[in-house]
Amino acid sequence: MTITSSLITLEVTLEDEGTRLDKFLVSKAPEMSRKRLQDLIKQNLVCKNGTPFDDASAKVKTGEIYTISVPAAIAAIPEPQLIPIEILHEDDDVIVINKAAGMVVHPAPGNYDQTLVNALLAHCGDRLSGIGGVIRPGIVHRLDKQTSGLMVVAKNDYAHRFLSEQFSKQGDKKTLERTYVALVWGVPQPLTGTITTLIGRDQRNRQKMAVVKAISGKTAVTHYKCKQSFVPEDRPKDAISLVKCVLGTGRTHQIRVHLNFLGFPVVGDPTYGRKSFPKSLEKVWPKEVLEFPRQALHAVTLRFIHPRSEEQMYFTTELPEDLENLLEIIQEFN
Repeated sequence: MTITSSLITLEVTLEDEGTRLDKFLVSKAPEMSRKRLQDLIKQNLVCKNGTPFDDASAKVKTGEIYTISVPAAIAAIPEPQLIPIEILHEDDDVIVINKAAGMVVHPAPGNYDQTLVNALLAHCGDRLSGIGGVIRPGIVHRLDKQTSGLMVVAKNDYAHRFLSEQFSKQGDKKTLERTYVALVWGVPQPLTGTITTLIGRDQRNRQKMAVVKAISGKTAVTHYKCKQSFVPEDRPKDAISLVKCVLGTGRTHQIRVHLNFLGFPVVGDPTYGRKSFPKSLEKVWPKEVLEFPRQALHAVTLRFIHPRSEEQMYFTTELPEDLENLLEIIQEFN
């Protein structure tokens, strides 16, 4: 394979004979996704022996010469913004960050800027080679705005595709593992277990997710373990527990929905948590606990296979200051 600026030239060998064109191209140019190559074929940017060729399913033949004209990546719609982010690791393919609570991952209605994507565009600059032809970081998983912790982001098409495949098979602990810690109301029973349900949009409130029975729901699996419980004297129902959760799947709001489904909502969760407290509880827990301003949930460890070296990468982080302070207050008052 030879590459000159935005032109890739490929020759079909005997071992490639009979392969679909799009599969042949992605095998020889793995830095681009199959969908990206299919789009280039449709745009007449792939030539066979010098003539535009638009049949992605055609079988290639020995001796044929294919050229791919790759347009320069266009600027992303989100604008780069100099926003502080905590970077734990960065190389040519991936960047691992410890996201702060309060930061939205991707621009969306109501949050058009000041997002993680805006910050990464400014930080990476011309070190992003483009995802699907657009200069942007490749978001392969997300954390809710008020959830803190570890995320990995792709810096090019190849890394994006490689990591996306891992996240689509999230239950395979040999390749990918994401662990969270949460402070929840109550003491989960049993203390260790696996929650397996269907999760989908709440029919009564489309802004929320819920455990559903409808066929439209997607299978969600969360493994949990109660690490420690703080039980006020004579008030076991008002206990608070520190719980570790390992994702078997990655559905929207999964941990928050699952823990609430068990009857042990995350402390401070404005969507799925406790909405009110009896006056008597103010004598048990101070307002710093009862009025904690975000869900007490943190992505504490992340393990994945690196897309280029195929080495196992492992990262861990301490609790952020607000959760550390909350835990200390709970311990002191118990």
